[in-house]
Amino acid sequence: MIIQPDSETLLAVILGAALATAGGFSERQLERLIQRREKERSAALLFGEILNAIRIIMSLADEARGRGDPYGPITLRFIRGARREVEIYDRTREILLDLRDPNIRARTSVLIARLSFSFDGILDAHAEIMAAEQNLRTLPANDPSRAELESQLAACKETRKTAFDFALEASGAIVPLLEQLAPLAKHNFGIAEAVARQI
Repeated sequence: MIIQPDSETLLAVILGAALATAGGFSERQLERLIQRREKERSAALLFGEILNAIRIIMSLADEARGRGDPYGPITLRFIRGARREVEIYDRTREILLDLRDPNIRARTSVLIARLSFSFDGILDAHAEIMAAEQNLRTLPANDPSRAELESQLAACKETRKTAFDFALEASGAIVPLLEQLAPLAKHNFGIAEAVARQI
């Protein structure tokens, strides 16, 4: 004999199944939302730290440029350090997609590109300067090619200065970007500078 459920029991079973389905779906959606926010927080923290490190390094490089030989070993070590931060960005660039705001992603990419070109310009020009100075030391004072080499040397020095100034100008755009990344990262990026100044 088959027992037919009454309409109330049938309704309760259907309602229970619907609620279980909705609950499972809601749980998965909530879990995805939490994971997306955590990935965005990690990305904001990573790129905020990279940009902040570049900003601090450039500030220290500018201070070093103001003492002694403007482009001596200390200044160039700072520039190489900033260039290494750009390399970290290059290795982790795909994580930038975890930031949902396309404006932040675009500003970060463009800023890093501007800084990268500047750092490469400084380092390339410096290498050319070192080579030209070495060549000048080996040339006799009356060598006809000396004037052209001195002209190239002056041009390289101007290129290095211009690239450094451009890097400083570009690094000025880091603070407004950090102000957008800080709430996403749930982090105060100003702490790093305070610590760097104490060392």
